[in-house]
Amino acid sequence: MTRDDTLAGVQSRTVDTDRLETHFLESGAESDTTDGTVVFVHGNVSSSRFFEDTMADLPDRYRAIAPDLRGYGDSETKPVDATNGLGDFEADLHALFDELDVEDPLTLVGWSNGGGAAMRYTIDNPEAVDSLVLINPLSPHGFGGTKDEDGTPCFDDYAGSGGGLGNDEFVAGLAERERSEGGESSPRKVLRTFYVDPTHEFDEDREESYLTGMLDTATGDENYPGNAIPSEKWPGVAPGDTGVNNAISPKYCSLAEITDIDPGEKPPVLWIRGDSDQIVSNESFFDVGTLGQMGEVPGWPGEDVFPPQPMVDQTRAVLEEYANAGGEYEEIVFRNTGHTPHLEVPGEFMAELEGALE
Repeated sequence: MTRDDTLAGVQSRTVDTDRLETHFLESGAESDTTDGTVVFVHGNVSSSRFFEDTMADLPDRYRAIAPDLRGYGDSETKPVDATNGLGDFEADLHALFDELDVEDPLTLVGWSNGGGAAMRYTIDNPEAVDSLVLINPLSPHGFGGTKDEDGTPCFDDYAGSGGGLGNDEFVAGLAERERSEGGESSPRKVLRTFYVDPTHEFDEDREESYLTGMLDTATGDENYPGNAIPSEKWPGVAPGDTGVNNAISPKYCSLAEITDIDPGEKPPVLWIRGDSDQIVSNESFFDVGTLGQMGEVPGWPGEDVFPPQPMVDQTRAVLEEYANAGGEYEEIVFRNTGHTPHLEVPGEFMAELEGALE
């Protein structure tokens, strides 16, 4: 499947790899004339559409590729084995690069969950990554269920993370491809409220494209949000073994080992984030610890047992260790910016990206 509505300078293609049929966007130079290859990896409940604007603005001397991960966008839907953490997404990327003859090293740009997938790829293939750009990335300790900078689990069964915590109204809206503003948890409302800072608004035409990118999310136990098992610990559910939200739970997702890459192979890391991000933050509105503290989820066991996950502090602690172990990183914070700096402040974002590329 290909698209015929892409922005000028961006093409849509689909290829069969040895793992799945993968749709991707591409722009820029041919492989034999490029100044480098940039791969953009989207986050949860999104697709390559969220990087289309960036690719259209990127100088033509770079080859840019933005795949739709399995179960997202126009790529084939296949189950996500959560017990591999983000291993399915990493292996899918590897298969795509082989099919497209992408030459090493490349620059990986990962946003949100895509930042986690980019870290996973870098951990396993450090020699193939020239630089790593993380945009409001998933914490190296996964999403939910941990309580300090070291990623200590709140409970031994990782209750409070995983597929059982998806918002039913939101998931139903995705499954039904609901385009109205609807209730507080409708996909369009979530896009407008949580993907951006309240001071930013999307262009009307672009909003429709981003909403389509959200609605092109495969839902269910094997994809988003995933399955769950009951728990005796608060809030009563623990991660299952399939689906995206289980793959990023701390039960299976461990990315702090990025610090163990040999010093000579550690790519420089550029960490970009918005200071008003409500999805990946120290008090995320998508984290049950935050919601429990706010009284939105009854029975919260308290700050000592299940505080809001300090996601930003966890990322900074791991990157500090990364630097102390022979790597380097830079943290860039955009003010009055939410979860999508590449869309909210595109000029400032592009300046930082080009700096990393050059």
